[in-house]
Amino acid sequence: MWSLNYLKFIDRGRLLFQGLCSNCITRIRRDLILLSRNKSYVTQIQSASKPPWRVLFFGSDDFALESLKQLHVSRDDTKAEIINSLEVVTLSRDTPVRKYAEQHRLPLHHWPDVDFSAQFDVGVVVSFGCLIKENIINKMPHGILNVHPSLLPRWRGPAPVFHTILHGDSVTGVTIMQIRPKRFDVGPILQQEIYEIPKNCTADELGATLAAVGSRMLMDTLKHLPERIANRKEQPKEGASFAPKISSRMAWIIWEEHSCDYIDRLFRAIGSRIPLKTMWMGNPIKLLDFVGKCNVLFTAAPYLSAVPGSVHYQKESNILLVRCKDGWIGFKAVKFKKRLSAADFFNGYLHQSVLKKSPSSNACQFQSYKETHLPGGQDNNMLLQNNTSL
Repeated sequence: MWSLNYLKFIDRGRLLFQGLCSNCITRIRRDLILLSRNKSYVTQIQSASKPPWRVLFFGSDDFALESLKQLHVSRDDTKAEIINSLEVVTLSRDTPVRKYAEQHRLPLHHWPDVDFSAQFDVGVVVSFGCLIKENIINKMPHGILNVHPSLLPRWRGPAPVFHTILHGDSVTGVTIMQIRPKRFDVGPILQQEIYEIPKNCTADELGATLAAVGSRMLMDTLKHLPERIANRKEQPKEGASFAPKISSRMAWIIWEEHSCDYIDRLFRAIGSRIPLKTMWMGNPIKLLDFVGKCNVLFTAAPYLSAVPGSVHYQKESNILLVRCKDGWIGFKAVKFKKRLSAADFFNGYLHQSVLKKSPSSNACQFQSYKETHLPGGQDNNMLLQNNTSL
């Protein structure tokens, strides 16, 4: 069989016959027929060294969807010449990425059953949640790129946006990196961009912004991929931190320990997904429609003697005021058996006519969650206190 040097005469399936004798042309045509019957051999020798790329995309949620949309648009834009072909790997359950791929009839693989009969130049993984094995990474001549919403090595892990808000970071960003096997978010950096976080920004708002920034950076990286790979940098050892998955346990408030600012950050980090919670008369109660820190007239007698967890109804603003470690915060509604406005909760549980019938001395007080033992031997109070200092 002819050496690969003969393939320099091929241009998109056409032979450049100039300067070749008829016998050479005949022999090249014959060998091309043989090559075409060996698809794996053909695809290997045609591995691209510059755009447009054949891309295999791994993703699941809304953050990943933004990058998939940009890749899809670029594939259909013949002038851009960045994406040649696009296939998608997603999880078996319904996800935004899977729904989009099905709706737009993109070739779809259900993890972990990935068909590699086609050849890919580069992989892209965004918010996928599963470690990709080394043998899959090695199938991509240019590796697998990851769009990560933090300035790595800060906030490695599955929930960087939530922890960015929870810990009050003023600056974050997006990192484009190459993944490595066996560990998340430790590969070399190809591109990074800083983003200043607006005041009172929520995790949902920040995630949507960084998804758009990340998708733009991804396309720019793919456009200049050989150069970016040649200039990649290893992550610094200093400043690494981990962003574990958010948990419903994080939503429990410890009034004696948590400050107004911490509760505000906690709400902006997880409140849209997990309502903040406390205990009322021995039962869980969800705290809804958070209004933030409230300025209270401290000369009023009920407020001067208030202990953490004390609850008061502010009629003029229709807000439930709750005392925490260093001040007062407010909620406009709760869910206790059913959704109740602040006024409804006051009339049903805090009005003097109701309190006279209550034998409890803590009738106007929320209690911090006191479950002592959790699976695995963890103490819940310690768990929640640790979350305040992550």
